[in-house]
Amino acid sequence: MGQRDDGGAGISDEEWARFADQAAGERGDAPQEPSARARMVTERLRREDAERERSARGRFGRRRTPAPAQPPGWRTGPAWQEMEGRGRGKRRLKAAGAVVLIAGLALVALRPELVIDRVTGKAQSREEARNAAPLPAESVRPTGAPEDRYPDRPTLREPFRGSPAAQWADGAAGIEVPQAQSVGGVSKEEVADALAKAKEFLTAANLDPAVLRGQWPAGAMSLLDPRDDRTSKDMTEAYARPSAERDPLNLFTRYDPAELKPVGDVVKVRGRMWVEAGKEPGQASVKFDYSFVYPFVKLKGNPEDVARTIVRREGSFSAVDRRKWEGTPGKLWIDEYNVDLANSSCDRYDGYLHPSFFSDPDAGGPEPSGTPVDPYDRSKPVNDGSDGGCRTLTRS
Repeated sequence: MGQRDDGGAGISDEEWARFADQAAGERGDAPQEPSARARMVTERLRREDAERERSARGRFGRRRTPAPAQPPGWRTGPAWQEMEGRGRGKRRLKAAGAVVLIAGLALVALRPELVIDRVTGKAQSREEARNAAPLPAESVRPTGAPEDRYPDRPTLREPFRGSPAAQWADGAAGIEVPQAQSVGGVSKEEVADALAKAKEFLTAANLDPAVLRGQWPAGAMSLLDPRDDRTSKDMTEAYARPSAERDPLNLFTRYDPAELKPVGDVVKVRGRMWVEAGKEPGQASVKFDYSFVYPFVKLKGNPEDVARTIVRREGSFSAVDRRKWEGTPGKLWIDEYNVDLANSSCDRYDGYLHPSFFSDPDAGGPEPSGTPVDPYDRSKPVNDGSDGGCRTLTRS
């Protein structure tokens, strides 16, 4: 029993309890008795939990925490937010896959060769061509044309694709000078100097960017003996007024920068240089035979259409014993000079190369005739007596 603050007897605990129960009943807050079905379900779940607890005891009596008995699909399963997130993830994957598929089909439509090359094996051939080892230096005249192992069209990235020149040396590295020795009564030193000057002339005449663009070949002309006034006169007139009789292309490779643009800065070169005794004692002849391959695009044409022109030059320079023959020390004298232009217009004599492109419309002009010629065939000399007219090429 409690005690009041003034010392009187307080209300007993039982009276406080009855008072609280009455107050709760009046408020309507008293808990309601569960229904009979709810009591049955609760009792069944309690018994199942108790049974699982008993069966969960281990061999050594170690108690395991049983899983509560819950109706499947009622209290279990992922939240709806998680299910929705998974659905969005799957839709994103499907959308991404569709985008990739559409992009792939578009690429095939634009570049069907990507699939065709795989099926036909051309892709593998291209890979083999890229990995093909460079050819060793040419020491003797070949016995036949190079094999057409990887026929293909050139591109901006691979301007020599499909050409034997892909395995040729780059630029001046392809103009190799043989070891000098005394020949025809001409000293080893004179021969060595003539060989070095011959390479210098061929490099300036066919690889110098300024000369290729059509500028006067001052460096190359300075290597020629001033006593050879005929060559100097012919070239001066050829540059001023090109013609079929006096064409700068006879000695120098040139293109018109207003028409053509080189693809890259590499010119492929293959050939050889050697020395023979001259016609008279005290004379030696520095022989040469080189092919130069130039890739171009047209400035006003298809910017991706690449064409190659092959220029082959064959001839000789003189080296003499200065004690027996007159000549300017350190200068060259041209004995013979022949040229073959493959894939250049047959009827234009303006002193420039004019290659034919795959995308060019038929503009008329002379029709090629005669037996088709392989411009990469170096087994025959340039002046072999064949028709020098407009010839059909087997490749370029």
